[in-house]
Amino acid sequence: MTQSTSPKKRHAVVLAAGKSTRFKSEKPKLLHQLCGKPLVCHLLDRLAALEVGRIVVVLGHGSESVREALSDYPVDFALQEDQLGTGHATMCAAPALKDLDGSVLVLYGDTPLISQDTLRRLFETREKEDADEVILTVETPDPQGYGRIVRDSDGAPARIVEEKDTSPEEKLIREINAGFVCFRISTLLRHLSSLSNQNAAGEYYLTDMLALLRERGRKVLTVPAASVLETMGVNSREELSRIESLLRAEIAARWMREGVTILNPATVYIDPEVTIGPDTVIYPGVFIEGKSRIGPRCTVHSGCHLLDAVLEENVVVDHCSVIRRSSVGQGTTVGPFAHLREHTSVGGNARIGNFVEVKKSTIGEGSKAAHLAYLGDASLGADVNIGAGTITCNYDGVHKNKTVIEDGVFIGSDSQLIAPVTIHRGAYVAAGSTITEDVPAESLAIGRGRQINKEGWVAEKGKKKRTD
Repeated sequence: MTQSTSPKKRHAVVLAAGKSTRFKSEKPKLLHQLCGKPLVCHLLDRLAALEVGRIVVVLGHGSESVREALSDYPVDFALQEDQLGTGHATMCAAPALKDLDGSVLVLYGDTPLISQDTLRRLFETREKEDADEVILTVETPDPQGYGRIVRDSDGAPARIVEEKDTSPEEKLIREINAGFVCFRISTLLRHLSSLSNQNAAGEYYLTDMLALLRERGRKVLTVPAASVLETMGVNSREELSRIESLLRAEIAARWMREGVTILNPATVYIDPEVTIGPDTVIYPGVFIEGKSRIGPRCTVHSGCHLLDAVLEENVVVDHCSVIRRSSVGQGTTVGPFAHLREHTSVGGNARIGNFVEVKKSTIGEGSKAAHLAYLGDASLGADVNIGAGTITCNYDGVHKNKTVIEDGVFIGSDSQLIAPVTIHRGAYVAAGSTITEDVPAESLAIGRGRQINKEGWVAEKGKKKRTD
């Protein structure tokens, strides 16, 4: 999907063609999950927040799977069939920039910690200083593996020397290229073809644009990163894990600043798009994923997993419960060991107890299923009581059928409701019943075998065994 040009004339090229051999994975590195979404999506979200105009993602390894994963993002794609360096990758994106003017930010797709403020400073510096190129740099005590920033006698950036090409003196330089560079688009397109691959790797380095532009009298500046941390890339699963920990710690810290109690932040996993109301308490070992929304004064106990769940205020989710793409009304208790599957809606002041599974059902205000029940494809009214062991038998082998239980119904323990069936308002179902027909309002339904007591049966059975 193509996005229209930004009014501020700011655009981006995201380099995402690498093979990521250190991951040892058939899946492209940028599609590995980080805090609940593909790694590259963190960077794309930053760019979207800056209202960047056209975003060109340069693909290589696993291009089709990356295209599919980013189908909902307003980006264009370019293909780098042969990985011949960052300069070559930018050349592959150049045709998508020809009808644009303004600034283009070229950056790596595996840098999820870069701040929105730093990206904005790169754009603003290029625009305010009317520069042809602005490079993000950072000082690090261990520059090994990174391109060094070599400055001239006036302190201006003169060239970037990649690790493979550094001299012994240049290896001592601690200022490195952070991998983010902002160009005047017209300058980039005019000079990009002048890059050479005459280096130790035989690749076209985008970093060589610095020396090339300086030689041609163009204006090149640098901007310091806020920290080494924000420039970190992901090159291995170990680094992915470390960055995940950093991001999750920051998410937890942000919610604690907003008035949420998190008893052990190191063990709680909260995705970036989750929202949590004040005075909510999150116990250790909780996963809150997707776009879950938790209201104020809720309690989520240990071992719970929420995915795209909506909890209104004062909800308690007891230990080891799972809520997926479902909603829970105010004052309701869920669990322990309860499972709310997709498309379930539980009303306020209700109770879904231990070992109760609910799927694609609505549970009315004040209704209760306290333990050991399955409610699938069901509609429960208000103040319904579901006894232990109740099952809505919703599947006939071909179709899923609906069970309707109206307000004030009492279902006795160990009952089976064979859908489609309706239990009308105020009716009772006796314990142990199998209900195959609708039950009228205010009626008692009994659907079980009649009890027969055979007196003396045990003694007779014992006598027969001795005879045999």
